[in-house]
Amino acid sequence: MLNLESETVEFKRTITEGIKKDIIAFANTAGGMIYVGIDDDGQVLGVNDVDGLTLQIANMVRDSIKPDITTCIHYDTRELEGKQVLAIEIQRGVNRPYYLAKKGLRPEGVYVRQGTASAPATESAIKMMIKETSGDSFEDARSLEQNLTFDTVKKEFALRNVAFGAPQLRTLGLIDTDGTYTNLALLLSDSCPYSIKLATFLGKNQEQFQDRREISGSLFKQIVECYEYLDLRNERSATFEGLYRTDKRNYPPEALREALMNAVVHRDYSYSASIQVSVYSDRIEILSVGGLLPGIKLEDVLLGLSICRNPHLANIFYRLDLIEAYGTGLKKITDAYADIDQKPQFLVTGNAFKTVLPNRSFTSGEKVSAPSTASTKTNNKEREGTILSLAQQYGSITRQQAEGALGLGQTAVGNLLKQMVQEGALSKIGAGRSTHYALAK
Repeated sequence: MLNLESETVEFKRTITEGIKKDIIAFANTAGGMIYVGIDDDGQVLGVNDVDGLTLQIANMVRDSIKPDITTCIHYDTRELEGKQVLAIEIQRGVNRPYYLAKKGLRPEGVYVRQGTASAPATESAIKMMIKETSGDSFEDARSLEQNLTFDTVKKEFALRNVAFGAPQLRTLGLIDTDGTYTNLALLLSDSCPYSIKLATFLGKNQEQFQDRREISGSLFKQIVECYEYLDLRNERSATFEGLYRTDKRNYPPEALREALMNAVVHRDYSYSASIQVSVYSDRIEILSVGGLLPGIKLEDVLLGLSICRNPHLANIFYRLDLIEAYGTGLKKITDAYADIDQKPQFLVTGNAFKTVLPNRSFTSGEKVSAPSTASTKTNNKEREGTILSLAQQYGSITRQQAEGALGLGQTAVGNLLKQMVQEGALSKIGAGRSTHYALAK
């Protein structure tokens, strides 16, 4: 009779599905031994076909456990008390956490050794193992979520005639050598857990909300919808030189674009806080979590130095022509304001980076008030035109689709759709979640 089970020793009478959990637990913790053919109390029972059992376990391990753990396992035949026992030695793996392929990188799929039992790992323990084996690179670390879809990304790549298939997933860094999705894949996937929060205020402070919105989904979806939101609020103003009229936007579009791209590409995704975009009467502020990398100062960045926190993400944006040469973003923002006294500001702390873009048409003595009736009517006509165009293009439109196209909140869009139905421009079809709107016949 052997010593009893311990943190590094496990007995099995015979092979069951539970052995996979024990193998994972040993590989995720400090390694250990599994003896097949010994009862829980240490009594040696023996096994009849050691070679068959070895093959059975090897197949289970290969098919059920990720990442590949086969090099961490050694099989041996031991003779105890005149009986054959299968001894399985599991080393502590270098690609932790190991997990059940069907369960994924969640507590129900990841196990660790606790005393004489193999128990589900906590989420914090899983994250710690990922950090220990993947280093500090957020992009390269394995994603906790492995059930990912890429509908938005596929459309974005197709739009620019860039291939997006299995080879690209690996070369771009979306999957690692074991075929596991990385955090970079999570950011680009349709289930990206990060978001951009937008708010519009009537004055120069946050006393009066006009509108607020949160955009989630793939980073590609977020930047498109965020820019559309800002573009709708980037009003035109006209100046006359003699007989000729010159139109300009309150904010240089290239400055808005670069500030948004910088916030998305350079933010620190190891924090869950959202990017915050605030529209005031005199400025737009874009606040991104994550300051400059250690050793880098703001003056270095303003000179054109670029050390990217997320180089794989930046590379994808570069391939799709969303950003140009690295290190040019802040210069482009500054150059966009070269012809006026108002200048953009860049504010940095240890954990945040804020870009402040001044409204080129705002004057310090300007009285802030709610939009005029004439202005509101003009805006509504433009919004109605957008909705009618989309309804004609797609046959019908939902309230959520209208919100995305207009960059407005649920209440504002709901009131606008209701008004268009009352005026006979649209027909309301269905009820509840299936409600959609088509052109009135």
